[in-house]
Amino acid sequence: MKIFFSAGEPSGDVHGANLIRQLRRLRPDVQCVGYGGPEMAAAGCTLHADLTALAVMWFLRVLLNIHKFLGLASRADRYFRHHRPDAVVLIDYPGFNWWIARRAKAHGIPVLYYCPPQIWAWGSWRIKKMRRSVDHILCALPFEETWFRQQGCRATFVGHPFFDEVRRQQFDEEFLKTMRAKPGRLITILPGSRTQEVQHNLKWFLQAAVLVQARFPKVRFAVAAFKPHQAQMAEQLIRQNNVAAEVYVRKTPELIHLAECCMACSGSVSLELLYHKKPTVVLYWISPIAYRVQKVFRRVKYITLVNLLTAKELFPADTTPYSPNDPDAHRVLFPEYLTYEDKTFQIAAHIIGWLAKDEQREELVAQLAELKAKVGHGGASQTAAQLILAEVASHIRTAPPKPHFTPGMTVASSGRAERKLEPAPPPKRTGKKHRSDRAA
Repeated sequence: MKIFFSAGEPSGDVHGANLIRQLRRLRPDVQCVGYGGPEMAAAGCTLHADLTALAVMWFLRVLLNIHKFLGLASRADRYFRHHRPDAVVLIDYPGFNWWIARRAKAHGIPVLYYCPPQIWAWGSWRIKKMRRSVDHILCALPFEETWFRQQGCRATFVGHPFFDEVRRQQFDEEFLKTMRAKPGRLITILPGSRTQEVQHNLKWFLQAAVLVQARFPKVRFAVAAFKPHQAQMAEQLIRQNNVAAEVYVRKTPELIHLAECCMACSGSVSLELLYHKKPTVVLYWISPIAYRVQKVFRRVKYITLVNLLTAKELFPADTTPYSPNDPDAHRVLFPEYLTYEDKTFQIAAHIIGWLAKDEQREELVAQLAELKAKVGHGGASQTAAQLILAEVASHIRTAPPKPHFTPGMTVASSGRAERKLEPAPPPKRTGKKHRSDRAA
């Protein structure tokens, strides 16, 4: 059995790796190939390319790399034609993965979408692509199954794989010991896994850190960097903003675990913060043009998964971004700012409030614990692996027989069946003489 994967985000790389481990546990003979990142490679996937190196956002960045995406899509198409995997599994990363799905379907290969893109929030018109190109959607969020089924798609809720990842995390105990020996409460800054996110969000977090340190001089700040070059960017910004903060690479779980509270870029990391019950303020800074564009397409009020899980109404009439002045702002577990403006003072105010009022912070921690008990269970990777194997088995049983050729047919070089040209049969003899016979 051979399964082709396509995952382009660092988080998708992690989810793909956990899924591959479960598939190999259930079917040791399964071959996993395709596009992913270092985590999937470590789990046993034969990578044709590291797609996580192309984790770019917004139209212009995509356009500048379009030749790379087209090349990878063509390469996948050739692989489907000549090696034909038993299934294609897509993980988030819309845009490019639509191309992969379309090419797989053209070759009659079943397509499953694991952790589908949140088109219910910002691109509901794309449901036509989902219906046309995807056989089975494996949903990460409980309300997704209902929504996709209402749109005519085959969907099953399996749970969010991020909870599988946090359950299997093993902390660097030596690092924890060293950090705990330092004086002062720790605030962890999570600026995002993409370089663009770090560029857009970190400077605002650091400016908020200056305000917090002015109120609480003994508080420490630590920046969790995903890649070394992002750590270098962070260190340069720290010097520019004259803030006391340290930068650590690939220590995100430990820094979340140690934190009193956090500042974070919007993303699936919010589920890890929920799992560890950490009060967090969320920022997603975008350009003024991007802000206007998203206003047209956004259908939900919140951008943070934790807040969406607690929203009373998924698609409210009012989709104005969160504000601390909203009547129900106190019900939002993670204050969030989708903005193109300077929200430094608002971010700092949330952190200062949690540091100054223990009862306020403890009440929020209790609310996070309650939500974690409802949705923070593991098992998504195992459930998804079982469904994928069942899908492959079902497709094999119901697949039409291989084409056969009737007498007089041959296979042309193009791969299509065409009829051979036979010599015309001789004319039937009748009692009348043919003109040529009379002439003779």
